[in-house]
Amino acid sequence: MLSLQVTGAALLVSTVFGVPLGAWLGERRFVGRRLVIAFLYTGMGLPPVVVGLFIYLLLSRSGPLGGLGWLFTPQAMILAQMVISFPLVAGFTMAAVMGVDPRVRQQVLSLGATRREATLAVLYEARLGILVSIIAGFGSIISEVGAVMLVGGNVKGSTRVLTTAIVEQTRQGNFDLAIALGLILLVLAFVVNAAMIRFQGGALQG
Repeated sequence: MLSLQVTGAALLVSTVFGVPLGAWLGERRFVGRRLVIAFLYTGMGLPPVVVGLFIYLLLSRSGPLGGLGWLFTPQAMILAQMVISFPLVAGFTMAAVMGVDPRVRQQVLSLGATRREATLAVLYEARLGILVSIIAGFGSIISEVGAVMLVGGNVKGSTRVLTTAIVEQTRQGNFDLAIALGLILLVLAFVVNAAMIRFQGGALQG
């Protein structure tokens, strides 16, 4: 299903890059750190439709990335959802890492661990918060409409996902079908979140 494919790909990229960035910001102190965090927090509150407009301008024929030919394709939708979810994953990961007792790193280093091993120990302590950051990223994009409609075009059989299909059916007055699609979307979101919560319970026991 295209909805899960687009959301899953965007969330995967956001996690791969957002978790390391969040961990780095949570542990390191450097000149300009507050500015970087301010940009990150700003990204967490960006309206999705503004993100969609920005990506649309980037990928349009006259835009700097127009040569990619991604506009009105699933790739554009993935890019838009990645921009929306990335700040959330990175920001909540940063908060989780900052919430770990600093003595954990000091204790691990005193036992002869390398800096990398100490960082992994901190990430392990912050694992529940990191999982919450991924869940937050997922929740921010699974039900997103404005950005994916702008950059995807809602093309039937190509870029139409559940959220844009709901809008389309509502516009046509097919409320029964729109409600049915909405219920499917809710079930999908519930199943994915339930799986993550179950994993969270396993991590807590671990």
